[in-house]
Amino acid sequence: MKSGFAAIIGRPNVGKSTLLNKVLKQKIVIATDKAQTTRKRIKGIYTTAEGQIVFIDTPGVHKPLNKLGEFLLDEAKVAVPDADVILFIVDGSEPAGKGDRWIAQNILGTEIPIIIVMNKVDKLKKPEKVEENLLSYKTLFDKNLPVLKISAKTGRNIDTLINNIFKKLPEGELLYPEDVVTEETMRSVTEEIVREKILMNTSDEIPHSVAVKVEQYQEDEEIDRIRATIFCETKSQKGILIGKNGAMLKKIGMEARQDLEKIVEKKVFLGLEVKVEKDWRKKESSLKNFGYEQD
Repeated sequence: MKSGFAAIIGRPNVGKSTLLNKVLKQKIVIATDKAQTTRKRIKGIYTTAEGQIVFIDTPGVHKPLNKLGEFLLDEAKVAVPDADVILFIVDGSEPAGKGDRWIAQNILGTEIPIIIVMNKVDKLKKPEKVEENLLSYKTLFDKNLPVLKISAKTGRNIDTLINNIFKKLPEGELLYPEDVVTEETMRSVTEEIVREKILMNTSDEIPHSVAVKVEQYQEDEEIDRIRATIFCETKSQKGILIGKNGAMLKKIGMEARQDLEKIVEKKVFLGLEVKVEKDWRKKESSLKNFGYEQD
């Protein structure tokens, strides 16, 4: 039996979280088309008769503009040293760019086995273009690395990827009970799902300026009662999040509640309020309060 850790590294919006959800056949991490959707390392645990892969999903690597950005970059960096294999996820529908080159030079200069995973290749119709892009990613490294072409959206070649990961893992017993798929608590799951609904329903700077904190989570046999606060940076952002006659906040709350009820398989009461915390992304104390600190 084999078991070990697979770190998922790549630029924003290349499909890292979509891939993990597809592998686990359930939603444990939020995934949208906006940068900074993933803000923390999240473990997804895949178990079969062959063994166990503990995937570490990480924030998309980009140039930090504030304290939050520095935290996101550190979350990606610290996942690498403890990994048994690294999945370098890239957007295979386009050639390697400056961001991919920076990751290869600054994060992936390691002896840990690396698999280049070309996602979104199904978007290209010409095989020669796929091969051209493939070469651009291989030449980022001074050693010959294996490359796999997949589609995280459709599931194409996911089984092949799993088989290749197991080949890189050491022999060992299960690291987690076989029925566990994540370490995340329902508090953190709630915070992420509420933030996902904000990402999906707002635009401009709102998604990046928001943090969510569960203030109270009470579990009863028939219903879970949750009270959470959405923090933003300005009064104008607060107005947008609440909406006319509270319409936006109601929509965010309703969509989040529906997702949560599917997870806990019972009724959920979700109470939301919005508060302003000016420039929280620049303050270490605020980042710590919202859970954005290294373990």
